[in-house]
Amino acid sequence: MEERVTIRELARLSGVSVGTVSRALNGYADVRSETRERIMRLAQELDYTPAAAARSLVTQRSHVIGVFMETGEGHPDLQHPFFHEVLGGLKQRVGAQGFDLLLFASERPGNGYGPHSYLKRARHHSVDGVALIGLDQEHAEVRRLVRAGLPCVGIDMDIEGPAAEVVMSDNVSGAETAVRHLHALGHRRIATITGMLESRPGIDRLRGYRAAAQALNLAYRDEYVAYGDFYAESGREQTARLLELPERPTAIFAAADMMAIGAVRAAAEAGLRVPEDLSIVGFDDIQLAPHVNPPLTTLRQDKLGLGAAAGDALVARIAGDPDRPSLRRLPVELVVRGSTAPPAE
Repeated sequence: MEERVTIRELARLSGVSVGTVSRALNGYADVRSETRERIMRLAQELDYTPAAAARSLVTQRSHVIGVFMETGEGHPDLQHPFFHEVLGGLKQRVGAQGFDLLLFASERPGNGYGPHSYLKRARHHSVDGVALIGLDQEHAEVRRLVRAGLPCVGIDMDIEGPAAEVVMSDNVSGAETAVRHLHALGHRRIATITGMLESRPGIDRLRGYRAAAQALNLAYRDEYVAYGDFYAESGREQTARLLELPERPTAIFAAADMMAIGAVRAAAEAGLRVPEDLSIVGFDDIQLAPHVNPPLTTLRQDKLGLGAAAGDALVARIAGDPDRPSLRRLPVELVVRGSTAPPAE
């Protein structure tokens, strides 16, 4: 098998130091143009691929961003379509700046890491920064990672640290908009199916539901709050429970489109029509939302934009930008389709 040319071999053939080769390859202006051209020509001829250690000799950067992600107990990573688009936006934005993504495989480390530690794993792989999605922000190891000074961005997570930043959708306002839309159609018995309440989106969307109900003078009913996990089966199960109430709701705000799709199925199984007998609003506007029957009314969050904002934050933090905001909140938009209508009663 052909051996890979090392940076030391490239330096020897170029007649310069290893440091000069590294600076030339990384685009530093203090390398003479003829020297740079000679190094670049040799690198191309020899099909030289810099190792991470060589790339970081001068910059002290790996140009790798780590991603720690949890998508809910019992649900494999990337099963929920929301995560696909967020990661897509993150990949596009950091990729344009010359960074790669490293998706950590699971919460439980191997390969001799010892006790579980996000920080140890980040340092082991020499990542320049990390994106955190869906983790327990109160977990001791998450707090240790964020406080270590490594550039971190929390997507829909509250984190605080010397180089930490948060990006999230305006979940409270979006939930309020959903309830106001249903109220404007004439609904007064409006239930909700929450997401996981240990997550920031789950908490905020319930908070928005409650705030809108209070502002609209709707009677708050504990039995109209059902607890889901952002996935379809919980939406189906909780809708079935809500429809068994003596005074069933005429409308449901589900805190995720997948749960709303489950709610549509439960309504059909109960012999009800959507939206004639039950209006349903989701949250996310996943790619499937306009293609279900009926097409789903939902709150569209900019999922690619969330990932891109996280990428911008990480690149800026890695570069040492001191003037970064601690939080960036992206607006959401109501998209009215066929799953909502005035109540039949």
